[in-house]
Amino acid sequence: MEATHVKLLVITGGRHPYEESTPVLERFLKAAGHDVTATEDASVLADSTAMASYDALVFNTRRENAADFAEMKLSEAAQNGIIDYVKAGKGFVCLHISGCGADYWSEFAEITGGGWVSGTSYHPPYSNFAVKVSQPGHAGVAGVSDFNTDDELYMGIEYKRGSDVFLTGTSEEGTWPWGPDRAPTHMSAGTFPLGWTRTYGQGKVFTLLLGHDGKSFESPEFQKIVLNGVQWATA
Repeated sequence: MEATHVKLLVITGGRHPYEESTPVLERFLKAAGHDVTATEDASVLADSTAMASYDALVFNTRRENAADFAEMKLSEAAQNGIIDYVKAGKGFVCLHISGCGADYWSEFAEITGGGWVSGTSYHPPYSNFAVKVSQPGHAGVAGVSDFNTDDELYMGIEYKRGSDVFLTGTSEEGTWPWGPDRAPTHMSAGTFPLGWTRTYGQGKVFTLLLGHDGKSFESPEFQKIVLNGVQWATA
């Protein structure tokens, strides 16, 4: 896939270390020749004229429905803006917990193919774990082999049928603190989807569940996968 330079809108902000990860994201996207605008102001999503100037939307944000982060919840106008944008044929790259908004906006899971569900999903402690390229011929993992990374391995996510999984992670069985009360919680061993593609209307959607913090974003394999995703979503 021949690299092309595109104009990207990065939406960031919320309950995650985005002060670490988004600067790294901006840096490697710009180093690849892309024109990048990053903002925490999601109102732009409702501005169809402004959105039309971007080739793809990149979410590195946690737009949850939480009382202490009320300003992060996507407005109905922003929701409709995303629907119209992607359906019309634009690209959408959704990173890590960015797909979490489906608890108040069910259509979001149809766009992203699923992701983190607040109160249902979980993960072992942040650690180094093995990531497997499950579909070597997929454009999302062009130039990438199996690797290890420091990150969170999401379990119990919502996953919609119709997506093309290209990346998985494997965890061993264990018991770890989880939840607001940090109670010991058993987590089964298994292999879990970490990256997939799908279409929504005329648009291409690239979802990657990796990318918790700045260290995760510094992984060369992570950066290559994100860059592949941008190219795939805008091709």
